[in-house]
Amino acid sequence: MVPLPAPPHATATRSAALIALGCGLAAALVILGILHSLVIAAAFAAAALVVTGGLIAARRLFPATASTAIEPDWSVARALAASSPDAIAVTDRAGRLVCANDRYEALFGGFPTAPGLPLDAGGVDRLGSAGRAAWRDGAASVDRLAVKGAALSADVTRVGEDENLLVWRFFASQGLDLAKTMENLIAGATGDRLGSAGIMAALINPDGRIRAANRVLRSRAMGQEDGAIIGRDFARFLITDAQGMARFEREGLTRNPLRVLQIPFLDGEDAPMLVALIDEEEGHAAIGESASAHIRSLVSLMPFGVALIGGDGRFLQMNDAFARAAAVDPASPPIYPGDLLVREDKGVVADAIRRFAGGATHSTDLAVRLKDHPDEPVALSIAGARGLGDSAVLLSLKDNSEETRLKREVAQATKMQAVGQLAGGVAHDFNNILTAIIGHCDLMLMRHSPGDSDYDDIQQIRANSNRAASLTRQLLAFSRQQTLRPQVLQLPDVISEVSTLLKRLLGETVTLTVKHGRNLSPVRADPGQLEQVVVNLAVNARDAMIAKDPRGVGTLTIQTYAVTAAQVRKLGSDILPAADYVVLEVADTGGGIPPDILPKIFEPFFTTKEVGKGTGLGLSTVYGIVKQSGGWIFADTVKSGPKGASGAVFTIYLPVHTAGALVDATPAKALPREKPADLWGSGTILLVEDEDMVRAVAERALARQGYTVLTAEHGEAALELLARCDRPDLLISDVMMPLMDGPTLVRQVRARYPDLPILFMSGYAEETIRKSIDLDNVAFLAKPFSVQELAEATRDVLRAK
Repeated sequence: MVPLPAPPHATATRSAALIALGCGLAAALVILGILHSLVIAAAFAAAALVVTGGLIAARRLFPATASTAIEPDWSVARALAASSPDAIAVTDRAGRLVCANDRYEALFGGFPTAPGLPLDAGGVDRLGSAGRAAWRDGAASVDRLAVKGAALSADVTRVGEDENLLVWRFFASQGLDLAKTMENLIAGATGDRLGSAGIMAALINPDGRIRAANRVLRSRAMGQEDGAIIGRDFARFLITDAQGMARFEREGLTRNPLRVLQIPFLDGEDAPMLVALIDEEEGHAAIGESASAHIRSLVSLMPFGVALIGGDGRFLQMNDAFARAAAVDPASPPIYPGDLLVREDKGVVADAIRRFAGGATHSTDLAVRLKDHPDEPVALSIAGARGLGDSAVLLSLKDNSEETRLKREVAQATKMQAVGQLAGGVAHDFNNILTAIIGHCDLMLMRHSPGDSDYDDIQQIRANSNRAASLTRQLLAFSRQQTLRPQVLQLPDVISEVSTLLKRLLGETVTLTVKHGRNLSPVRADPGQLEQVVVNLAVNARDAMIAKDPRGVGTLTIQTYAVTAAQVRKLGSDILPAADYVVLEVADTGGGIPPDILPKIFEPFFTTKEVGKGTGLGLSTVYGIVKQSGGWIFADTVKSGPKGASGAVFTIYLPVHTAGALVDATPAKALPREKPADLWGSGTILLVEDEDMVRAVAERALARQGYTVLTAEHGEAALELLARCDRPDLLISDVMMPLMDGPTLVRQVRARYPDLPILFMSGYAEETIRKSIDLDNVAFLAKPFSVQELAEATRDVLRAK
């Protein structure tokens, strides 16, 4: 899936949803606090009001407009679209082309925007009508589109969390595909097998000329197997006797008559007709048992789903393709077509079968729902059957399970990306609030000493605020926006560091087994985040073992081993790219993961635990950390042991780090950070922050350290202030601000002061911010930060000047 330039977007959310989320997070802080203290209760009540007001202000920071769109994760969608032979493109509400796959580029000679494609006359209008119908109804289809002489059909589907995207899928018209497939089958080995069963088969164009014929028909009609029969008039090879029985002209009236079967397997005036000829005993006007056997052989060889229905509406025969598409249980085959359908669709299909059994000539297509898959409509074609013995109606069912699966996975990827954007935006706003709470706590602690009546209460507020900050880090981890500090490391070293903690978490009833493979290559990841991955998986495994056995007896196995690119290719995975990996596997002896829950375990806020015992962020955090580290994670339920004990196993593939030597894999431990005697400084600092509470805390903190602080609420106000004041010694600015953001402000300031030191602060991850900032020599401070961290960052930037 090739992403195309799209308009920049902001993380806009509805105020009601933000208020609900903000109040929920504030409530979590209150629960974590000490409720028996009136002082603390009042503090948390104020914090809740700050949360609500701050989140309402987010609408001013990120105004939601009609053009706001949440981009899907096109790296996920690319793997899905690349597996399809169809041309696929996505457009937004404004009609702009967001992305398209390689097949789309090859088919249309570039990236023209649908519906304005190089189609035949009238095709653009019909495609545009289908697009408008998709916006209105959710889905639409159009066929008989001509591109470069090829006939195409198109499906248009409305997708997206806000239903603000259209997926355009172009594929070869079903009729042409089936006709070409039937042509190849008749002229090839399948036609020979029909001939051995006594069936002479031909594909006849609407003008009566032969398009394809099997070997036995060529031999009987022309006297030689390699005769030039293609393009000849089929009727000229036949003659009829006084009773109306057909025979081959070259054989005369002395040979057995022929039974001519016409099978309209395609709809449309220009569709070819499948004709089968069967020798019939003279004097028998009806098809005998041998001819019925020939028909059954013909139907069973059809490459698409076909079933024959008798005059009483019962199934006479269905081929394997039909049974597979309809999910027929061989142990209990259906009697009537309605047995396969949901109750609402049975009457419509029954009426159509009665109509065609009574003599209706034209075929029809119906969108029906199978009772085993009621949420996935399938296309059912119904036509009258003539000359097929007891058969009165012919049914054709298209197997679109693969297409439906791809649509479902694209929709799931879009939904997960949207939730990730929402989680990242909420975490950013909440980080601003936590910065103010932590900063005010630090300022209050400067006026109190240990032993004061309020000192412990302030410390408790600060501790709970730090716990809330860890929750926002989980949200950022899920949305893959947390700040990582990757290092080149050996995976066994990380497991060794966290093993002691795991033994305390698991308890004495759980046996921890650690196994390491040999010759493991280094990987590049954040060791702290990897430890969080292992801890989260271990805690989930412990809970699963307790749920299975209240005593909590079980075994947690952690092992690491290497997997080569050749071994990955043997796995045949459509998701995991072929490369060298170091694998981390965490397995338990719990009850395993039920198949209906397995696809949902990495979704945010999904949990099977009781209310109040799980946030649903543990596995989604693991997923976000692994994906942001460039890895892959898979979950499964396995059975092991002599009694077939089941358990869950999580397998994490981390790509091998090839840059650098092995000696660099285990970096030396960092020296303890030098703590200066004081953090006092001097000079003028221009502080630009749109959040009043954060700006107030930062201004007071810097002023207490001896700096002269000038403040501005956004970029334009900062430029006006610089025009009236002398050059500052340092510019501290938020990144995301209304009217003018931080990077734009810095570019204009550096045009006047090229060597001015810059310190950015943001609630988003540093990696995410730096990707959008094309500026050199800028420092970064992540929110929430304490007064101490702000003072240290300011001192370090000024020292490096």
